[in-house]
Amino acid sequence: MKHSIKISENHATVFINGKIYVSDASLLRDDLLEIIDQGITDLMMDLSGLTYIDSSGLGTLVTINKRTKEKNGRFVLTGARGLPMDLIKRTRLDRVFTIE
Repeated sequence: MKHSIKISENHATVFINGKIYVSDASLLRDDLLEIIDQGITDLMMDLSGLTYIDSSGLGTLVTINKRTKEKNGRFVLTGARGLPMDLIKRTRLDRVFTIE
């Protein structure tokens, strides 16, 4: 997995490419929690380049969603399709996340 983060004022856009496995999920979670703790609580995650996500990756998304809400922020997923979107729907996380 590769990820990049573009920060502008109180907003961050996270671009994900490839597959998220357990080792990737922890690195991504740590990076995003650090950003949130710095006061950037408006996050958009572009999943258009994501081809696979495991349960650890889904757990990371849940953690980030929860942390942004605790800080009165917003977490939005965009571009999810294929298997990652199917897994989000199967686990009913589409009812938890804001998906655009």
